[in-house]
Amino acid sequence: MELKVLDIKGKETKKSIKLDASVFGVEPNDHVIYLDVKQYLANARQGTHKSKERGEVNRTTKKHHKQKGTGGARAGSLKSPVQRGGGTVFGPRPRTYGFKLNKKVKQLARKSALSMKVKSDNLKVVENFTFEAPKTKSFMDVLAALGLDKKKSLFIIGDYDKNLYLSSRNLDGVKVVNASELSTYEIMNASEIVLSEGAVEKVTAILS
Repeated sequence: MELKVLDIKGKETKKSIKLDASVFGVEPNDHVIYLDVKQYLANARQGTHKSKERGEVNRTTKKHHKQKGTGGARAGSLKSPVQRGGGTVFGPRPRTYGFKLNKKVKQLARKSALSMKVKSDNLKVVENFTFEAPKTKSFMDVLAALGLDKKKSLFIIGDYDKNLYLSSRNLDGVKVVNASELSTYEIMNASEIVLSEGAVEKVTAILS
């Protein structure tokens, strides 16, 4: 499977790159994609929710009405959950929502997500590029040249590039990540994937 390599002006170069079928041409597995995305979102949850139980509510334990003769039930504490302002029964407690997922499952999920983008023709390969200085307008020009200025896009580069990262940081719907930090969620969350030539090699090496 070969793709034409584009330059940052959106024009085809004389180069083409071969995509490894074991990474970019597998049969997508929807379930492992679901599991990996679920884990990513679960790990992002803070889990700091907490409600006060009857032992933590600051209310009196003095018996507030007599035992008999009221026609109502017996009651002895305003901390009781049945009283207004009382403690909460079985309320939320701080917890971690993360769960374990095998490395091979996560690896298959990323392969499946990339293969889906290739099949739907939503993956492009561009030459390695950088900017002399961080400049949002320069990155906007690249997006316009590639026809991505109105699409949610993910740029995958081989190594961390500070100027590229800073140039894209203020743009909505655009994200730049290193090949080593690539996640299934980010692939599926973007409508278009742009890989640099160096990133193709890195992603193939990581997922092979």
